[in-house]
Amino acid sequence: MSFVTPTLLQILPTVHLILGLLLAAWSLMFLLRIVLTWYPKADSKSGVWAVMIWLTEPVLSLTRRVVAPIGGVDVTPVIWLGLVSLMRELLVGQQGVLSQILMRSQSIA
Repeated sequence: MSFVTPTLLQILPTVHLILGLLLAAWSLMFLLRIVLTWYPKADSKSGVWAVMIWLTEPVLSLTRRVVAPIGGVDVTPVIWLGLVSLMRELLVGQQGVLSQILMRSQSIA
């Protein structure tokens, strides 16, 4: 824990919270993208759907270049939901890196 400076310890709870919320929101967006594929006639050009598509489409389009649809089904939102969930667990989950640093710093203080 020698890389943890006092300044880092002060901002770590805020970083932990914000990163956890952002990763959770992104997971929810990918989950909603999966559900949206079940309803092809849904209007995805307006409202909340348009914002969600605008935020997720850049990574999905890059992934579609590598992973082709399987049986005509776009699986890239499923892949990204898994990746974001894994990142969230590794960083801010109960046994995540940032959570462990935060818990150790609180037990030392």
